[in-house]
Amino acid sequence: MNSFGENIKLTTFGESHGVAIGGVIEGFPAGVVVDENFIQSELDRRKPSNDKASTTRKENDRVEILSGIFEGKTLGTPIAFIIRNENQQSGDYEYLREIHRPGHADFTYDKKYGHYDHRSGARASARETAARVAAGAFAKTILQEKGIEISAHIQQIGNAQTPDEMGRLIEQAKTDGDSLGGIIECVIKNVPVGIGEPIFGKLQARLAEAMMSIPAAKGFEYGKGFRSATMKGSEHNDTYMFDHSVKPATNNSGGILGGISTGQDIVFRVAFKPIASISKPQETVDKQGNPVQLINRGRHDICCVPRAVPIVEAMAALVIADNLDF
Repeated sequence: MNSFGENIKLTTFGESHGVAIGGVIEGFPAGVVVDENFIQSELDRRKPSNDKASTTRKENDRVEILSGIFEGKTLGTPIAFIIRNENQQSGDYEYLREIHRPGHADFTYDKKYGHYDHRSGARASARETAARVAAGAFAKTILQEKGIEISAHIQQIGNAQTPDEMGRLIEQAKTDGDSLGGIIECVIKNVPVGIGEPIFGKLQARLAEAMMSIPAAKGFEYGKGFRSATMKGSEHNDTYMFDHSVKPATNNSGGILGGISTGQDIVFRVAFKPIASISKPQETVDKQGNPVQLINRGRHDICCVPRAVPIVEAMAALVIADNLDF
């Protein structure tokens, strides 16, 4: 399952330590003006920065568009693009050839396929998400034409909800050789009423599928989410008002009722686990069952949440674009 979407479909390819990663977008409408600088600016938001939370692996993440665009407009044919890997340092991961890292997909990939790439997660690496961000930028282009805006932000890192506290937690985790998780909230504005299907194609289900496919994502909620379980119906129900037309007066539903958009802001949150790669020693066993003390020597983020913000936006854009009529 390397493809996502039905009407607009993205297929990604490549491994973290291969020559390149990339994607093919099918079903994208013709005649859309594409600003390649905008596509690149979205990728620049995801790539490692100089902050304390980011990996020291530095990639330019320059997108190369191979097909589907002529004279600045889409052709309606498959859009293919690649992003070359330039700073792999694959030798850093040779020590993992006989060890499954705790919290990583090494174990499951090995058991499922029998032969896997042990170099920094391969397809399971968050490096693959650069292709999603590029595709999401294309999707945002057509959403912008319809006035639809998508904006995500960090709501929480660890147990901190203010920037100063978040920064201190990240700095302490780095000193301790540990990692942190957090929560991202996303708001989608100006989605017309009627997007989504009422049974198995519910809009919240499509969004949940998209978000839970992001590496390290561990939870999804929309509207009041899990808080709904503590509320009464009289508190949670969105009553209606008349303002040029009938519309909900509140938005506890998060912009979706019965799997279909209400026309209000769509609001959801995604929880991310702590990065599995940590420098703190971990007691585990190798593939032969021999006890080993594992200290990760590769380059990794302390917290994935800051770099996951554009990924959340990209996947949301792909879902909404896939549900629109063009």
